[in-house]
Amino acid sequence: MSLDAKSTGLATSVYSPRIGTRQFIGKVWRWIFFGSTALAIVLLGLLLWSIIEPGWSWLSWNLIANPPSRIAEKAGMNPAIWGSLWIVLGSGIGAFVVGLGTAIYLEEYAAKGRFNDFIQTNIANLAGVPSIVYGLLGLLVFVDLLHMGRSLIAGCLTMALLILPVVVISSREAIRAVPSSLREASYGLGATRWQTIWHHVLPAAFPGVLTGIILAMSRAIGETAPLLVVGGASQVLWKPDGLFSTFMVMPLQIYNWTGRPQEEFEHLAAAAIIVLMIILLLMNSVAIGLRQHFSKKARW
Repeated sequence: MSLDAKSTGLATSVYSPRIGTRQFIGKVWRWIFFGSTALAIVLLGLLLWSIIEPGWSWLSWNLIANPPSRIAEKAGMNPAIWGSLWIVLGSGIGAFVVGLGTAIYLEEYAAKGRFNDFIQTNIANLAGVPSIVYGLLGLLVFVDLLHMGRSLIAGCLTMALLILPVVVISSREAIRAVPSSLREASYGLGATRWQTIWHHVLPAAFPGVLTGIILAMSRAIGETAPLLVVGGASQVLWKPDGLFSTFMVMPLQIYNWTGRPQEEFEHLAAAAIIVLMIILLLMNSVAIGLRQHFSKKARW
């Protein structure tokens, strides 16, 4: 037997136990991760069943079309549905415009330095601030200082502040992911910086920007604490008719029904949660469809 064969056999005999141990450890972690995933799915299924089982029989057109009532069989959440849609639409538009503009400035115009790092750090920290703090900020700035009162526009602006960090962070990542060669090619053809951003960078980054909007709107439609602070009413019998009208949102309506002593209102709240989840899924489906549409048009 040659020297190379002996050395190869020796190395195999030395490292075979180590390879077997590593493979065993890898299998153990694989089953741990699989078990964690399965447990999460089971818990989610139990949570959904605890909502669907008592609320499914209470789903009806009256729940969507009727205003709230003291009689559970006649009660609905029509004003709350319209209020939530207004809040999500208004806050989404505001956060999209400001957040995308901030992301463009930080990625394309701002000079690298301590000030830029300071802004980025604070934006990242704002994403973890409790929602009730944004509610108190909205109460101080929009309701009191700007004299908007406890109105729909105050709620929209407060929710826009809440979801703004998510939009900024996701938009920056989407813009940063655009290849620099795309910008250089545009500059080489004589385009200005703004022409390059508008005609090349933003169309390429738009699917990623939409992903951030989806996450932000999903958070906005389920928030309760900020709107409760800035003036979300506990009982509204009509849908909002203007930016300065009183408003009601679905999470607040659900909260009010769960606080009633009658068992019928608990079932009604479960049905309202199902409606909220359906609306959320429809909104996300539309946004994901738009994202896929723009992704197919990407030229890189």
